[in-house]
Amino acid sequence: MSRENLNDLVAFVTVAREQSFTRAAALLGVSQSALSHSMRSLESRLGLRLLTRTTRSVSTTDVGQRLFESLAPRFDAIREDLVAVSDLRDKPVGTVRITATDYAIKYILWPRLKALLHRYPDINLELVNDYGLSDIAAQRFDAGVRLGEQVANGMVSVRISPDVRFAVVGAPGYFAGRTLPTTPQELVHHRCINLRLATHGGLYAWEFVHQGQDISVRVEGQVVFNDVFQLVEAALDGFGLAYVPEELVEAHIISGRLQRVLLDYCPLWSGHHLYYPSRQQSSRALSLVVNALRIHGKSAGTRDAPAG
Repeated sequence: MSRENLNDLVAFVTVAREQSFTRAAALLGVSQSALSHSMRSLESRLGLRLLTRTTRSVSTTDVGQRLFESLAPRFDAIREDLVAVSDLRDKPVGTVRITATDYAIKYILWPRLKALLHRYPDINLELVNDYGLSDIAAQRFDAGVRLGEQVANGMVSVRISPDVRFAVVGAPGYFAGRTLPTTPQELVHHRCINLRLATHGGLYAWEFVHQGQDISVRVEGQVVFNDVFQLVEAALDGFGLAYVPEELVEAHIISGRLQRVLLDYCPLWSGHHLYYPSRQQSSRALSLVVNALRIHGKSAGTRDAPAG
């Protein structure tokens, strides 16, 4: 097989997997026009149409899907073999891509992994902020971080943080002239700062527990963010109530810049977990990352967890 044919097949598998010329071109490090030319050349040589293109999406034809299902696992196996061979070197090498929320990246991943990167300069790390609970296999991530039992079945899961409690907070200026909420249901009478989830583009429903009963409240307000740190900033600026990890606002509560409400309704959620596919061959670089993040033991009273 010529090198040109092999390169075009790799490009085809990437386009078929991503269902996007834009994302595939970025992953392959080529221009969209060059990638489109490669696909047309491949189809011309085969005498078959492999992809259906519209202005908004790319999908495989029946024969294209058949070719993709045949080629993709073979290329994945080659990739894993190359990773295994590279791990035979004296020093671990490779790139580890992890999807996580901004909170987990700042408070858990980066503080522990930066020391690992100093120790192993041939390991590259890519941390991607994402509230969409991405499919790590489809998006070509090596691992992801989620709270509690958000981890999908069939994944290896490693606890990397203690249990997490969320807090409902607002600035004293916001509460001036307003009645403090004493139950989650009363939040409908308050301006709340919403978090936009990438999954289905929905807004996160605030979750509480009282006397063993789950309570979910859809809140409304003037502003919406997809960044938990902006929720805190907006609360400090008096735009309403925010529902955020307790650790983010402890100092502001102590200083009096924020006031906490509904404490008795905020449960203790199970902590953050690093998860990744169960593979017979995993890179040494990923193994080092897992060991750097792993913690042992957990607090009692955990339950499923909200976004964060």
